[in-house]
Amino acid sequence: MIRLYDTATKQVVPLSLREPGKVSIYVCGPTVYAAPHLGHGRYVLVYDVLRRFLESVGLDVTFVSNITDIDDNIIERGQRDGRDPAEIAIKCEEIWWGALDRINVRKPDHIPHATEYVEQMVDLVQSLLDADRAYVTSDGVYLSVEQVEGYGLLANQDLESLREGGGDRAVVGAEKRHPADFALWKLAKEGEPSWPSPWGGGRPGWHTECVVMSLDILGEGFDIHAGGLDLAFPHHENERAQAVALGKEFASHWMHNGFVELGGEKMSKSLGNVSNLLDLTEQYDPRVYRLLILQSHYRSPIEVTEVTLSNASAALERLDTFARRTAKVAASGPTDNTELGVDAVAEFTRVMENDLDTPGAVDLLFRLVRDANTALDDGDEVRAVDAAIAARRIAAILGLELNDSAAEVPPDIQTMADQRQQARADKDFAKADELRDKLAEAGWVIEDSADGQLLKPLS
Repeated sequence: MIRLYDTATKQVVPLSLREPGKVSIYVCGPTVYAAPHLGHGRYVLVYDVLRRFLESVGLDVTFVSNITDIDDNIIERGQRDGRDPAEIAIKCEEIWWGALDRINVRKPDHIPHATEYVEQMVDLVQSLLDADRAYVTSDGVYLSVEQVEGYGLLANQDLESLREGGGDRAVVGAEKRHPADFALWKLAKEGEPSWPSPWGGGRPGWHTECVVMSLDILGEGFDIHAGGLDLAFPHHENERAQAVALGKEFASHWMHNGFVELGGEKMSKSLGNVSNLLDLTEQYDPRVYRLLILQSHYRSPIEVTEVTLSNASAALERLDTFARRTAKVAASGPTDNTELGVDAVAEFTRVMENDLDTPGAVDLLFRLVRDANTALDDGDEVRAVDAAIAARRIAAILGLELNDSAAEVPPDIQTMADQRQQARADKDFAKADELRDKLAEAGWVIEDSADGQLLKPLS
């Protein structure tokens, strides 16, 4: 039974599905006005792993993630750069998908764009006005949160304790009836992008965009609404409020991942500590960030530093070394129909069913790596095959592609490496060191570990 933490109930609860065997997921996507940062990288990796795991246990997943291409930030950048906001959105979206390709994140099944749904957003705002849940001011249309039962659920606060402004990205609304009321429609200022509406030309509020797109594609009562913890309030609360105000059943389960921290502080633009995801993937193997994310529970904050990235890089190298060492035996062995393989995959499933416990899954993966290496050292090829194949399958479900291609070693270099290994076995360490030096002079480094002897060309 899959159990996940639900932000609304503050408990780890069984995942109850609207339709048996099928899972509907909506993940809030990016606002495309700049290059993706590490926080973006974390949330897309977390929900990519969730999707892959759900599919691995036989569930049919419909995965939706939007593109916010109408937003104050896009307009402000266009004004600052002297460019058309639509051009900025198109270019930044292109960069977004390129970054996700680098970290091996699969594209959603559906990618709605806010600009495609403006007419439906206008209809929703009108429905809220007709239901007397919203009101018109001189600068737009606002939802009256006092008319929404249980407002503040995802923030775990009552209405009067919520901060002023309702989380609007710009300080607007001098005529608001309550400080937490938020904009459903913003009237455009001169020179700003504008769409027609009964209240005047303008654009939809951010919160209205996602409620319309999620309900249109997934329907009422969809299974999981997900995103970063910073979106729980106000964005997700304000989406939920609009659905509740119209008597619609919204998401059944709310899932949020923890923050990325740099130097002990939550990463944010206001602090000026936002690191670019593309830069990270140029400095490190892109798989390093996925492994770093997997090593931390999705709800916990994660520290991204040179130390944590270097540690993850070293761990990835151990996995690749294992993959190279076991490439031949894994290719010739069974799939996972042996006792060890069945038990390992069953244990992996139990671990992941417990609130997506990826640190536990990574521990299991490295335990199988050690089992495979020990079995090879002991000459037990059958057990080595079982452990190696189970490890590879688990890595694949986690989206962690292993590199089992080794550089071709010239015969004379391999001979020296074999002679050095024999010298070590004979405890002739002086000769072993001499051969190591000769290998280095020839442009090769040799590494000794519990995984065996590995030859690599010097970079």
